[in-house]
Amino acid sequence: MPTKKQRRRQQKSRRHEYEYVYVDDEGKEVEVDPSDLRVQKENGKPAARPKAASGKPSANARGQRVIQPPSWQRAVRRALIFGPVLVVGMALLNHNVSATQWLTSAAFLVVFFVPISYATDALAYRMYRKRLDRQNAPRSR
Repeated sequence: MPTKKQRRRQQKSRRHEYEYVYVDDEGKEVEVDPSDLRVQKENGKPAARPKAASGKPSANARGQRVIQPPSWQRAVRRALIFGPVLVVGMALLNHNVSATQWLTSAAFLVVFFVPISYATDALAYRMYRKRLDRQNAPRSR
């Protein structure tokens, strides 16, 4: 019995199986000789895909996301988004504690969140750069 991987490969090969035919002057379908297709394939280049004209940075060929270098501005912006959510959460969870206590706790956590967020961005960016350098490095054998 074939494995799951083998079954997927078989299904894929069946999905892509098709014939090349063309219609001659008399209106009959004539099969194309496979050797003609190979010659045509080797001589012609595949058409390049059009590039997106958007202002966003493009992802690499494998569809991975482009990671931006770390910035304190982005870390603070992320903390400003996270802060109100944290304050509301602290208010709901600590309803038996005074408001000043959970506000100071929430403010401390938001201030602590900024450098942690920056460090996480820096780590992700370093890993991304290493991966790109490894992909772009010339392969020696």
